[in-house]
Amino acid sequence: MRIEATTVADYDRIRVEPITGAIGAEVSGVDLRELDDELISELRRAWLDHKVLFFHGQELTQAQHVAYGRAFGELEIHPFIDAPDGHPEIVVLESTPERFEAAEFWHNDVTFRPTPPMGSILLGRRVPPYGGDTAFADMELAYELLDDRTKELLADATAVHSHVKTFGGGLSQEELAEARRENPEQTHPVVRTHPETGRKALFVNRPFTMSMQVPGLDPDETRALRHRLYEQARIPEIQCRFRWRPGSIAQWDNRCAQHYAIPDYGGFSRRMERVTLVGDRPF
Repeated sequence: MRIEATTVADYDRIRVEPITGAIGAEVSGVDLRELDDELISELRRAWLDHKVLFFHGQELTQAQHVAYGRAFGELEIHPFIDAPDGHPEIVVLESTPERFEAAEFWHNDVTFRPTPPMGSILLGRRVPPYGGDTAFADMELAYELLDDRTKELLADATAVHSHVKTFGGGLSQEELAEARRENPEQTHPVVRTHPETGRKALFVNRPFTMSMQVPGLDPDETRALRHRLYEQARIPEIQCRFRWRPGSIAQWDNRCAQHYAIPDYGGFSRRMERVTLVGDRPF
């Protein structure tokens, strides 16, 4: 397998340095508290080029974090995770030595929505002295690396997405029924087309995808294929890995990138805050 390295474009306002040949770039020379249309245009172009952007030393208040997210689009309110007072757009992801939590599975965010998020902007508030990195996978490359026969099978394949596996475990039967009424299962294409670049990406993930429908395959064959597709994100050549510092930011395109929070910091605290951009219906 050989992955062609990402082309490095020229930018006037920012410095962009890829961190792997496949996905991810660090951006420097920018203060995200000071925004204008030209800067946002350059950042958006870099975001589409690299799928995940990383920043260091961004000491944003919660209000400034929200303002930066809104520069890229409308922000959504998460249906299951509590927000801090005064900022319903912010999702707090916190782990302590007493209550360790990590999203230790490859996934796109909130794919059980009719319009899954465009992307997310995650800010490190408190990070462990070591460990707690986040890995990202290029799901366009994950699709490209499939054989032609599999691509043909997936051309008209669809998948059902639900919140039940991830967020339903602690709910009573009455609460679960209400959650299903408010957030019913959604059917999305297994291979979605990026609305801005036109590139195709795999769009199934273990936490939220419940089943697939593949014309020409029986249920057992379809189940085996679904689990095979989950594993595509685990290919090292399509990944990057980000080491956090306080004030670091990761901004990923949820339409074509999956992520994985590495759970190797037990005994330390970690607090991350995220804003999430409303997306559109996959096609």
